[in-house]
Amino acid sequence: MKPLDPGQIGSRLDERALALYAATVFLWGTSWIALRAQLGVVAPEVSILWRFLLAAVGMWIWVTAAREPVTFPWREHVRFFGTGLCLFSFNFILFYYGGLTIPSGLLAVVFSLASVFNLALGALLLGQRVEPAVAAGGLLGACGVALLFWPELSTGLDGGGVWGLILCVLGTIVFCLGNIVSTVTQRRGIPLLSAIAWSMSYGVVVLTLLSLLRGHAFIIEPTARYVVSLVWLAIGASIAGFACYLTLLRRIGAARAGYATVLFPLVALAVSTIFEGYRWTGLAAGGVVLVLAGNLLVLRSGRR
Repeated sequence: MKPLDPGQIGSRLDERALALYAATVFLWGTSWIALRAQLGVVAPEVSILWRFLLAAVGMWIWVTAAREPVTFPWREHVRFFGTGLCLFSFNFILFYYGGLTIPSGLLAVVFSLASVFNLALGALLLGQRVEPAVAAGGLLGACGVALLFWPELSTGLDGGGVWGLILCVLGTIVFCLGNIVSTVTQRRGIPLLSAIAWSMSYGVVVLTLLSLLRGHAFIIEPTARYVVSLVWLAIGASIAGFACYLTLLRRIGAARAGYATVLFPLVALAVSTIFEGYRWTGLAAGGVVLVLAGNLLVLRSGRR
């Protein structure tokens, strides 16, 4: 595959990019309720291990069927390992443990800050230009999400909540570092499917070693709730979701792709409204307006 021209990163949002954007928001937005179903009986590292073990198997089947290359120089494997460390293990570990001590809405709020962290890290590490409209849109969207979950933010910051918040902020930063590593890998022309398969496999190795070191039992909770959520997280959120998101990174850059994370809580809210009886408030409605306004600002900037 021909290496990607750095000038192509951050190009216009065409129809395919918009479709990838919508798919990413839906797949990852619905993963929050599935993630909640994973907490409880099985250790977080082990639940994440099962998720990415299934996803890695699926990815290798896909790579084989597509006849993508599977052998790469050792330097590329260092980048695959870095992506696996950031995107397919430690960021999830931090969020799972953070979710044990803080409200689920706060998880989505903190993760939405990825749009801002992507901008900062892209400028710092890749020298990417930060367009004022994109930065303003990301900040506006993050403020809107904060309003959506203001009751949880204002009451959930006790001692355990503060520690959970720290873990989730660290998880978001690790996720954004993975974006940077993946962007560098794709700029070198590495096939996307092969990169994801190797990165997920390294993530599984990391999760297995961590589980062994911590003495966790390698078990699966024998309930429909756990098994269904596991399959959705592995196939929907992991294989399809990451394929859409990393392709989006390649097409429009980390700044605009990361802004999709601002919309995930809206999807989670819709799911919660239907299945969990989420009650809307004036603050929540105001938050929706801010998020949509920020999204429009970023999308209009992408069409210039």
